[in-house]
Amino acid sequence: MTLTAFARRTHADTGTREDDTSPASRGRSTRDADGLAVASFVLGLVGLLVMNILLGPVAIVMAVIALARSTARRGRALLGLALGVADLVVLAFLVAGNGTVSWGFGG
Repeated sequence: MTLTAFARRTHADTGTREDDTSPASRGRSTRDADGLAVASFVLGLVGLLVMNILLGPVAIVMAVIALARSTARRGRALLGLALGVADLVVLAFLVAGNGTVSWGFGG
């Protein structure tokens, strides 16, 4: 018996019906997607300054998930996606210029 079949059977036994399209679940999903959009924007912005090798890909993934979940903050998710890509571009230029994956200030 699979987990979903067990869940259906459990709901059938209690007489309740759980529907994923209920307004409460849609509101929670949209709120989660909005949080992901804001987080991708912030991580992409911070990634331009530090740890772009880690924060860039995380910002991209979070932005894509937020867009897939139909966030109300679409612009912020797109900015997070663009900043995540910019993080990786900055990383590529730093690696090409220095030959290492590290930040260096000064001469």
